[in-house]
Amino acid sequence: MVTTTAGQRREQAKRDYDAFLAGCPTRELLSTLTDKWAALVIAALADGPHRHSELARRIAGVSQKMLTQTLRTLERDGLLSRAVTASVPVRVDYELTPLGRELLPVMLAIKTWAETHMDRVFQARARFDAGS
Repeated sequence: MVTTTAGQRREQAKRDYDAFLAGCPTRELLSTLTDKWAALVIAALADGPHRHSELARRIAGVSQKMLTQTLRTLERDGLLSRAVTASVPVRVDYELTPLGRELLPVMLAIKTWAETHMDRVFQARARFDAGS
């Protein structure tokens, strides 16, 4: 039986999770993280836990079905937790996990970048469309 050192295992993990490789599972995670609803949910949870209805009000345009699906995906990936409080009616809160909190600065930076540079993107689109 061949044993490996911790360093060798880390190096192997880097090779195993190369998003440029077709079969890499990180592609599925990247797909989730680049979804606009996931990015907005993560950003909306930056200031603490929220209920489903609060998130729906905060994120204009998201359908109940899409919000529920996004919340389940993020919970499955370990980025947020769902806490159920027994009451009438039942209270369900969503909150970022430690893993989700690690991701938060990246997602907020992308959101801020998009908001800051939208005028330049519109200009680029107009130039491109005028040349087509």
